[in-house]
Amino acid sequence: MPMFILSLNWTDQGIRNVKDAPKRAQAARDLGKKLGVDMKQLYLTSGESDLLAIVDAQTGDSVAKFAMAIGALGNVRTRTARAWTESEFQKLLSELP
Repeated sequence: MPMFILSLNWTDQGIRNVKDAPKRAQAARDLGKKLGVDMKQLYLTSGESDLLAIVDAQTGDSVAKFAMAIGALGNVRTRTARAWTESEFQKLLSELP
């Protein structure tokens, strides 16, 4: 199943209510399941992003819907990247002409 990395940053609303973050994370997991997205891991990070979420989904469309839905709640802004595992990367390399 394709893997995606979502980089998330708090909005003003999200950081003001940061103590609710664990509850919101569970709500995001539940929403993801409804949209066909499985949130594998959620990390608090330092640096450019406040949080990183590792998700699996059958299609990028599902992940796009998920990102828009959680963004619409007003607590985070998202950026999404498709990720390939090392073995998937090696397979891609082996198929190069």
